[in-house]
Amino acid sequence: MNAVTASVEREADRLTELDSPIGDADHGSNLLRGFLAVRAALEAQPPSSPGAVLQLAGRTLIGVVGGASGPLYGTLLRRTGKELGDAAEVSDEELRKALYAGVGAVAQLGGAAPGDKTMLDALVPGVGALSTSYRAAAVAAESGALATVPLQARKGRASYLGERSIGHQDPGATSAALLLAALADTAEAVDAP
Repeated sequence: MNAVTASVEREADRLTELDSPIGDADHGSNLLRGFLAVRAALEAQPPSSPGAVLQLAGRTLIGVVGGASGPLYGTLLRRTGKELGDAAEVSDEELRKALYAGVGAVAQLGGAAPGDKTMLDALVPGVGALSTSYRAAAVAAESGALATVPLQARKGRASYLGERSIGHQDPGATSAALLLAALADTAEAVDAP
């Protein structure tokens, strides 16, 4: 979560720029506020397991972030954390399965699917590539975010623009790619000799 927060801190302005033509121009600032609150919550009450970390992060995002981002990211993290349970350590495979459940919960909440120009366009291929490696997941998520440029939004705020949403990279897919890149960076740092 600290790596995600640092990434959002670096990229908040870019996320807001991406959101300006097709959204409310607040995606970066909302996520920054939310993940700074997550960092503070985790420091104030350090959870005892990976699942508890994700559940606390999810609850915090839902409580702090307005718009769709808070409930969607909050659902992703809470559901993933719930799937992990109270185990003190989780395997790569357990995390992958838990993230699949989290992505499924996001799809259900938002009523979206890949190709709708949403965060799912990065999350679905990213989580799908986790069976290869964390870096493959990050690359797949980034490719998914970039692939939203020619799409017409069918869900979310951008869908109100119809064809005018074509030609813009989806900010939610972009921030989802940041999340998976932070996961890859953290995994690589842990595995480094």
